[in-house]
Amino acid sequence: MTDLESLSGEQFLYLTTTGRRTGNPHEIEIWFGMNGRSVYILAGGREKSDTVRNIMADPRVTVRLGQQTFAGTGRVLGAGEEDALARRLLLAKYEPTYSGDLKEWGETALPIAVDLGDEIT
Repeated sequence: MTDLESLSGEQFLYLTTTGRRTGNPHEIEIWFGMNGRSVYILAGGREKSDTVRNIMADPRVTVRLGQQTFAGTGRVLGAGEEDALARRLLLAKYEPTYSGDLKEWGETALPIAVDLGDEIT
């Protein structure tokens, strides 16, 4: 069993969705925040992002963190406590080491949650 907390310090996660038109796997490298068994990303392209569109069509995803890969279920967050948590987690993690200004991104990007399931071996 993997200690998920030990993976929260990874710089990136690798999220694979299923292409809504092609059915092919689509992997992205992206910043993330983690809370328990949920990881959060912020999609700067909002609903126009292929990743967001793919998750909306088929929420089954895989997440690679370090050397571990997990099955997961993605979901778009609406306004509320979990949305605010996602934004706080990502800004707290990346603002201190980023040379630019993340304020607008942190306020306007679309938050996505991925609930992690079992590790895939």
